[in-house]
Amino acid sequence: MSACVPARTTDANHTERTHPPHSPPPSGPRRPRIASADVSAAVAVFLIALPLSLGIALATGAPLQAGLVAAAVGGLVAGRIGGSPLQVSGPAAGLTVVTADLIQQYGWRTTCAITVLAGLAQLGLGCLRVARGALAVSPAIVHGMLAGIGVTIAVAQLHIVLGGTPQSSVPDNLRALPSQLADVHPAALFVSLLTLTPLLLWPRLPGRAGLLLHKIPAALVAVAGATAIAAAAGLVLPKVDLPSWRNHALAGLPEGPVLGLVAAVLTTTLVCSVQSLLGAVAVDKLASARPGGARVARSDLDRELLGQGAANIVSGSLGGLPVAGVAVRSSANVHAGAVSRNSTMLHGVLVVAAALLMVPLLEFIPLASLAALVMAVGIQMVSLHHIRTVTRHREVLVYAVTTLGVVSFGVLEGVALGIAVAVGVALHRLTRTRITHELEEGVHHVHVRGQLTFLAVPRLSRALHLVPQGSHAVVALDGSFMDHAAYETLQDWQSTHTAQGGTVEITGRRSGVRIAEPSALASAHLTGVDAGADGASEAHCRCRPWTAWRNHQCERPSLLPDGDRRPDPADATDGGSGADGSNGEGGADGALGTAASRTAAHRTGAGRKDAAAGAGGADPTRAPEPDRDGAGAGSAGSQLVRGIGTFQRYTAPLVRGELARLAREGQRPAQLFLTCADSRLVTSMITSSGPGDLFVVRNVGNLVPPPGTESGDDSVAAAIEYAVEVLAVRSITVCGHSGCGAMQALLDSGPGSGAGTPLRRWLRHGQPSLERLGAGSAVPPRLTGRTPADAVERLCLTNVVQQLEHLRAHDCVARALKDGALELHGLYFHVGEAQTYLLTERDEETVFDRVRAVDLAM
Repeated sequence: MSACVPARTTDANHTERTHPPHSPPPSGPRRPRIASADVSAAVAVFLIALPLSLGIALATGAPLQAGLVAAAVGGLVAGRIGGSPLQVSGPAAGLTVVTADLIQQYGWRTTCAITVLAGLAQLGLGCLRVARGALAVSPAIVHGMLAGIGVTIAVAQLHIVLGGTPQSSVPDNLRALPSQLADVHPAALFVSLLTLTPLLLWPRLPGRAGLLLHKIPAALVAVAGATAIAAAAGLVLPKVDLPSWRNHALAGLPEGPVLGLVAAVLTTTLVCSVQSLLGAVAVDKLASARPGGARVARSDLDRELLGQGAANIVSGSLGGLPVAGVAVRSSANVHAGAVSRNSTMLHGVLVVAAALLMVPLLEFIPLASLAALVMAVGIQMVSLHHIRTVTRHREVLVYAVTTLGVVSFGVLEGVALGIAVAVGVALHRLTRTRITHELEEGVHHVHVRGQLTFLAVPRLSRALHLVPQGSHAVVALDGSFMDHAAYETLQDWQSTHTAQGGTVEITGRRSGVRIAEPSALASAHLTGVDAGADGASEAHCRCRPWTAWRNHQCERPSLLPDGDRRPDPADATDGGSGADGSNGEGGADGALGTAASRTAAHRTGAGRKDAAAGAGGADPTRAPEPDRDGAGAGSAGSQLVRGIGTFQRYTAPLVRGELARLAREGQRPAQLFLTCADSRLVTSMITSSGPGDLFVVRNVGNLVPPPGTESGDDSVAAAIEYAVEVLAVRSITVCGHSGCGAMQALLDSGPGSGAGTPLRRWLRHGQPSLERLGAGSAVPPRLTGRTPADAVERLCLTNVVQQLEHLRAHDCVARALKDGALELHGLYFHVGEAQTYLLTERDEETVFDRVRAVDLAM
């Protein structure tokens, strides 16, 4: 019986709605499902948001209900519309100082109107799609702003902790602090200490009990514990007073000077937007680093700005505080296992329920307890990690000026000061160029450190004129920019020096383009080689943008006896251009290097005269001179020596410090990367990794022999055991690639072929992949948006999946996976596309998703 024919008889007069064959019958409207992880995360975030919202409202001087309104709107509106699914929005500590100043200057109803206008401004910015532009602000300025706000909050709340009333500014609070210390309210101080103690000790509880108790937020434990003890002891203290919602003040028309209101709107917009966007980026990083679990889409920053704007409009209209992304709640949401925006929205529903049903309980909370909680949050905003980071990047001056400016003058003024100092520091670095001249073994070295602009031309000229006529000079450019004035100065001196019998070698961090040499052009003309419109000293340079990795091994195309160039297959893609696509002296800042072959000519004893004639400027009719090792100039041994020499000269000075640290501390890689031995697969290049990042195992076909295999290979198993048990790597990646020769050999041999040679014996470990491909028991893996191109690509994809199963069979891997200490990943690298695909499970399908380009501003 066909599967499409119903098994029961039906009334002939009864008509049923038909549906397409092999599809389920139509059902009613689907009910939205909320994952259990979202429910538990929403409860955890709600328990943190409730006391913090009240505390922030208290710190700003706003009605306490305004904090609950902002928390509910941030969860429901920003959570639904925003572009960051896991970010939780609400009243943020970073807005406390701004809002407090607005309330004191304009009153509460006008402050609500300013919040609405700031939301409209955010909507406009979101429509203009400038969200990523906000991330261009220096992190030192952002961290300094948050630190200044944190200091302001902590100093103000300290007065409430001691039983007093805070002043309007930090200087006033500091001046009033001695008198406040002399008149401490013992009950308020006692309750504050009861609040601060759990905040400090709760995250540090040891053992298994500590792991279970950590699921309860420390803020809830601190406030609830202090409230219970204060009520039991009968302490007389100011407590939370939530008036009836009937008397809740809504937004009114803005009143005040126009310029002052515009500045207030701009300040609120700036702080809300920057904090929300930076929070969205941080949430993405937290979610991606979370072990296991469902994958969450990355944040859409422009949509997030629209969501924050809509939330501020609604919150301000309903009499709530300004809304922004909150780091504490967002990190709690991620760590609690949230998988969608439902957790954020459900937390907003819980806040609404608490605001309507829990008013009698909330009114037991002492204000001193909330002040201590907010003071602790303010202190945490001064992050030692951020201070170490800006110090390492030499931006501590920007951080300090921004912090002091916010503390002394206000948020907008402090940020403006920080931006001014950051611009000054950048200009100082741009104009600070060190130029030195040294004589070593008869060679004059002129070293330029920094950017070469017209301001450095006088010093450059003085250093160049120290080089005697007819001598050999090496000019090392250690910078990424050269303006036109500096370029012409260097070019004119080079032309004059070479005309007087000297030789010049210009090196730099950017390879592939160089300052043109007249002698090189003449040599190219005499030998019949077309130098091209770019005026480069070597025709058809084969450099790529990654010539630092390729050691800049420029190769002159071979010449026919009549002077015509022999066809070069690379011409189809090279186009005869330099590494960065610039055309020689047409791009002044790109003229930073000369060919490594000319450098090799000096090192290997070739005459300076030949070197001056251009890169590889030897007579094409003459046999190549032997190198030091006796090999020909084009031999593999010579290329190896040149590559090593280039590394020692250019790369080693840059990485020596990092390698010295790794030599002292030992290797601590985070990943085991198992891939094929194919020469086209450069692991460090496709993963953007460096020394100490990857523990790499390479073999023919990226195979992982399962444990206990007869005639197995213990080298791979030993590497896996060492990586997991000794190095404690957190992830293992199996990476296959297109056009794999091992997979082609497997297909050619077929299942059950003999094992006569070492290669055949090794490829026996790939037989399970071949059998899996031919079994047809499951849907074969595919690439995003298309099916595999041919049988080899199908086998390459299947092989990655099969080798991951072999990995799971190893005892050490199985134990680490069970303990949640290890992740397994599958990758597929398409060589021709230079595109990486990541293995994912989707709707009972095995799919290799295209890995998108990462925005470095994130």
